[in-house]
Amino acid sequence: MTEQVALAQGVEALGLDLGPAAQARLLAYARLLLKWNRVYNLTAIRNPSEVVSHHLLDSLSVLPWIDSVVRLADVGSGGGLPGIPLAIARPDLQVVSVEAVGKKASFQQQARIELGLDNFQPVHGRIEDQPGGEFDAVISRAFADVGDFVRLSLPMLAPGGRLLAMKGAFPDEELASLPGGLRVERSVELTVPFLDARRHLIILKPDGAA
Repeated sequence: MTEQVALAQGVEALGLDLGPAAQARLLAYARLLLKWNRVYNLTAIRNPSEVVSHHLLDSLSVLPWIDSVVRLADVGSGGGLPGIPLAIARPDLQVVSVEAVGKKASFQQQARIELGLDNFQPVHGRIEDQPGGEFDAVISRAFADVGDFVRLSLPMLAPGGRLLAMKGAFPDEELASLPGGLRVERSVELTVPFLDARRHLIILKPDGAA
């Protein structure tokens, strides 16, 4: 199965409405990621078909849960995941990607230019140095611990915002030690086409948020 066919079938299985132009741009991003990966070590995945399942479709699987989000921050995003696929899939979504490692931020900037992503803005810097109160949601799939993600990202939320943690197995122990003032609004078990692994999206809501 070609990467083009796998992506098309995966998008259909996820129930997403992504036309040929968006899918072509996603595949162009995947090729760019693998090209830069030879020097910059952006991902442990080297197989193009696995990039489709493990990166593109995995990122796109959260789209139904951010349909009301206008400004999204992706923190610790490495090679731009999930931020770049989400920006491609939703041109109306403004995505700011915060990455502390210079070479990874440089790749994201190159991807923005080559893919023509006017709604995607990479920022080279630390999460804790970003302006506060600006985003409807902050997402990450890179943090090893939900507690660290919460501590660093919570100040970035606008009133009524949500934190979105993409995880593998359900993180019972991590959620049991969440700081006060925050609760799990929803836990979604994600089904990612062609990916034989457990995936969860944990939606965290500050106390008092509408």
